[in-house]
Amino acid sequence: MKDRFDIARLDMVETQIRRRGVFSPRVLDVMALIPRQEFVPAQFRNEAYADKPLPIGEGQTISQPYMVAAMAESLELTGSERVLEIGTGSGYQAAVLSMLAREVITVESRTTLALEAQERLTDLGYANVHVHNGDGSLGFSETAPYDAILVTAAAPEIPRLLAGQLREAGRLVIPVGSQENQELVQARKTNGELKSRELFGCRFVLLLGRHGWSRPGGEPF
Repeated sequence: MKDRFDIARLDMVETQIRRRGVFSPRVLDVMALIPRQEFVPAQFRNEAYADKPLPIGEGQTISQPYMVAAMAESLELTGSERVLEIGTGSGYQAAVLSMLAREVITVESRTTLALEAQERLTDLGYANVHVHNGDGSLGFSETAPYDAILVTAAAPEIPRLLAGQLREAGRLVIPVGSQENQELVQARKTNGELKSRELFGCRFVLLLGRHGWSRPGGEPF
């Protein structure tokens, strides 16, 4: 028997995601399965399926459901890939990716969020997700190269180290632009070079780090 979260989740997939142009059957199926309410703070559980981002602490957010689905679809995953995610947050996007790919390596710069996300993902059974705490703008060279890379925070440009960790023919999806407004960009590695195209306008929290933005006040990462 479906509970209120199950009903809200199915409505989310139909009205917020499918009707806006996300058509991948695999992505739609996964979005209909993952309990988003488990990835938001307790005080926001009743808003888990609302058409908006929600705060998760430390100045970070869980992205709007449509954005999560659109970014996942843009990676063009078939199920055999190793994926690098930059910006774990609460772990929701990583959970989505874990059901679309073979393995997910995800990097979170905030220690508390990283620890909480790993515990949450483990408790919920997403065994193919591995959370690391560090500067995401540097990628994660230990398990490179990756078939796909997803960055869930905005950068002034595509960090060169991420491009270097992408396998030939791999896809990289990242918000790029100013601190106020960005374009979601899909880049594909062809003959060792990234060929990119803009997908749509967006606004994300900032990617802080050596190859991202500095902390407020210009403090180094």
